[in-house]
Amino acid sequence: MIVENKNGWMPFLHSDKSIRKESTISNTLQMSSPVYRLAYKDEDFLKSQEVRPLRFALELMKVESNLREHNIKSTIVLFGGARIPEPGYSAWAAENAVQKKNLEAASCYYNEARQFARLCSQYSSTTHYREFVIVTGGGPGIMEAGNRGATDVGAPSIAFNIAVPHEQTPNPYITPDLCFNFHYFAMRKMHFLMRAKALAIFPGGFGTFDELFETLTLIQTSRMERVPILMFGKIFWKKALNVDYLAEQGTISPDDVKLLSFVDNAIEGWERVRAFYQL
Repeated sequence: MIVENKNGWMPFLHSDKSIRKESTISNTLQMSSPVYRLAYKDEDFLKSQEVRPLRFALELMKVESNLREHNIKSTIVLFGGARIPEPGYSAWAAENAVQKKNLEAASCYYNEARQFARLCSQYSSTTHYREFVIVTGGGPGIMEAGNRGATDVGAPSIAFNIAVPHEQTPNPYITPDLCFNFHYFAMRKMHFLMRAKALAIFPGGFGTFDELFETLTLIQTSRMERVPILMFGKIFWKKALNVDYLAEQGTISPDDVKLLSFVDNAIEGWERVRAFYQL
């Protein structure tokens, strides 16, 4: 501390007594109470039910801010099963012999997802990676294949991981600066679709169906512009999802069936995207 005396400015040294006094003040019962913490440093408060709307907003703002910093304007979204292995690897998630056989047979979709991501990323390079950037859920299986395909051609790729008990450790092919983590499924879905120019839907389970139907509902109700929805694996989807039956029953419009494009390989899928946008 600097003080002025009759000889001019000079340092003023605290006495031991004054130091002890300041130390005592900083350790009062009032200052050690959790209520006294600054709001943005109070973890208990930030995790409270009352602050949930702000946490929700923060998940919107953080990702939005980072993607803008990277000048990313549009994406191609890959959805599909986390349990589908890379060809030549055992089906780690299989719970019986039938599942093991089927999941390992489905490994062909890993290759198609990887190749599709390559094709999209090669086009993205012509836009300086502003458009058609690959985004996945960040986990293993089809998600890993998507991020890996972008890495194959030196392109960045995004991942929207989520805090769940299984299958959500980020795969090693995600661009580190674009690897996000969510608590809220709803906000994660919102970010998946805010910039989506196409969706590539590979065989998957409840999560894949959830994301597919969310998108179809938004397009059907005109809350989202129509984009190509590519259903990879005609045989799988014709058995797993009978949209023609829904149309026959009148629960959806006959035109709603046209929202889905069934394809079998990466080249066919990419050609659908090119034709839709006249690239």
